[in-house]
Amino acid sequence: MLFIGGVLRPLGVGLLLLGLLVPISGLGFRRGRLTKGFLGEPSKIPTLQRNLHSEDLWFEQRLDHFKSSDKRTWQQRYFVNADFYRNDSFAPVFLMIGGEGEASAKWMREGAWVHYAEHFGALCLQLEHRFYGKSHPTADLSTENLHYLSSEQALEDLASFVTAMKVKFNLGDGQKWIAFGGSYPGSLAAWAREKYPQLIYGSISSSGPLLAEVDFKEYFEVVKASLASYKPECLDAVTRSFAQVEILLKHMIGQRSLDEKFKTCTPIKDSIENELDMANFFENLAGNFAGVVQYNKDNSPHASITIDDICDVMLNTTAGPPVTRLGLVNDMLLKESNTTCLDYKYDKMVADMKNVSWDSETAKGMRQWTYQTCHEFGFYQTSDKPADTFGDRFGVDFFIRQCMDVFSKNMNAKFLKLVVSATNDNYGALKPKTTNVLYVHGSIDPWHALGLVKSTSPALPTIYIEGTAHCANMYEPVKTDPPQLVAARNKILKFLANLLDGYTSALI
Repeated sequence: MLFIGGVLRPLGVGLLLLGLLVPISGLGFRRGRLTKGFLGEPSKIPTLQRNLHSEDLWFEQRLDHFKSSDKRTWQQRYFVNADFYRNDSFAPVFLMIGGEGEASAKWMREGAWVHYAEHFGALCLQLEHRFYGKSHPTADLSTENLHYLSSEQALEDLASFVTAMKVKFNLGDGQKWIAFGGSYPGSLAAWAREKYPQLIYGSISSSGPLLAEVDFKEYFEVVKASLASYKPECLDAVTRSFAQVEILLKHMIGQRSLDEKFKTCTPIKDSIENELDMANFFENLAGNFAGVVQYNKDNSPHASITIDDICDVMLNTTAGPPVTRLGLVNDMLLKESNTTCLDYKYDKMVADMKNVSWDSETAKGMRQWTYQTCHEFGFYQTSDKPADTFGDRFGVDFFIRQCMDVFSKNMNAKFLKLVVSATNDNYGALKPKTTNVLYVHGSIDPWHALGLVKSTSPALPTIYIEGTAHCANMYEPVKTDPPQLVAARNKILKFLANLLDGYTSALI
């Protein structure tokens, strides 16, 4: 089947076919998120399928699902791939859930889920998340308008979309819907099954954090363990390098040396007494390692630098002392993000983040995602111990201060504690009351610390992949995939086969 002009058309009926940034401050990785979102694109190397077109389609969505008197609507973007759809009364429907970045049409042709769709003859749909990409519910991104940005509204969007698509495509009650998502959408996939079991029959939740947490101190604990897994000496070198930064900060000559080593946009001497600037400086340096670890060796365009690469630099004693090697790692990440200098000025970051225009750099997702962390999740990756590898410069107060400065003075520590607690109460945190969800995580990925990695009952199956990173199982399979990743994808296929048992039996 093909989807053309909003209509499903069978193959062979009069149709011939001809044979998926400048960061606002410093580097392209903040709060565990790349500037273009957590997941990115489905493959480093384009496949032949990528050239097949997936047009932008639009669905009329309600602005506020929780206020019946509010009749306002907006246009939400979605994509369809019906190439493998068997179009019978039991053919499944696969739904890819969009997240905190622009939805990519490339995922309609690439990624592991497309191979599953081919195997099961599924219809594939992808719905872009409200307030991200081209799905603009409001005229701008004012704090007042961001009131309509929440996981609960997004889940209601999914429910409305599924209900409407069942009518649009004349889908029967026997056709099971399976949700797919990675990272935050991995959480949404699990929660969609939990909240709407009558619509979503099952879900594959990849790298999804289920536990909301204000002070996500475990994040950098996993980063350290992942660096040490390459060589313990690598972590030791990183620890010494940050300690040397602290020493150099104590005098003018050292500060000038740091300016040279880290290509700072403005002299450190002008910010040495500004705790917020220095917190931002250290968070950027730590983010260099976090971003590499989080996507280590994923088959994704944003995984071009690996733990091996940065550890080899940190262990290269001929390059100079550890702090010099830290500067070389910073150079690598500046180059990768097409950035000429390290911008760590807090006030500039806040000013950029306060820009409410859809045309701003922060509208690519950072302002919206920051709002969601301030209003629902926390997820602040902190380091607040002087003897720790990354020091004590960016504790949880640094991130709460950003919520208050960017959005509202009311978003203080007490507010964060309340909303994060409400999120966990709403979704069940690490004790979800649901079935038919497979939770998949990688050991290298720092986000696994907030996910379900060990099954506590047969109703909550998990796959924990040693040596893989964020959403590794979702990307397009390649020959160089490690055997444990190949095995995990096979387990996912088996899980889907069990969910779709009646249909797969009919195919044999």
